[in-house]
Amino acid sequence: MRALGIILIVIGIAMFIFSGISFNTEENIIDAGPIQVNKTKENEINWPNYAGGISLAAGIILLVSGRKNKN
Repeated sequence: MRALGIILIVIGIAMFIFSGISFNTEENIIDAGPIQVNKTKENEINWPNYAGGISLAAGIILLVSGRKNKN
């Protein structure tokens, strides 16, 4: 439980720092023998800030509950 809590805390902090991920994909528009026309498209994956907060809070709860179970 402790390891999962630490992982969730790290993911939550990362989600606060980085609000999304962007990457490029290349599409083949025309492929007529030696002639090729490609199009580069930028894609984004965004997540809301509260998702990072939920992950952070869940990680803290797991850490605290893991310590209570040891005693």
